[in-house]
Amino acid sequence: MDSKKRKMLEKKAHNLKPVVMIGKNGLTDDVTAALDDALTHHELIKVKFIDFKDEKRNIMTSISEKTESDVISVIGNIGILFRQNRDPEKRKITGISFN
Repeated sequence: MDSKKRKMLEKKAHNLKPVVMIGKNGLTDDVTAALDDALTHHELIKVKFIDFKDEKRNIMTSISEKTESDVISVIGNIGILFRQNRDPEKRKITGISFN
């Protein structure tokens, strides 16, 4: 994904609230499933790190690989992920090609 698309998605994510929080148990299978579900429904989500703050970049990379999503940015203790819905009729973010 190029920088222009990342910036556009960062702007769209600005007012979003985190939908998943990484706490004392870290990246568990349940957290990964919740992230996958959130990406399916919202496409663009924020993840808040309550614990594991020193490892947030590595964890975001792992999340990206497990959920087949793109890490848009990691700012402070918040990470932004994007995965376009495979069903064109259910896409929330339109008007730009992410393929």
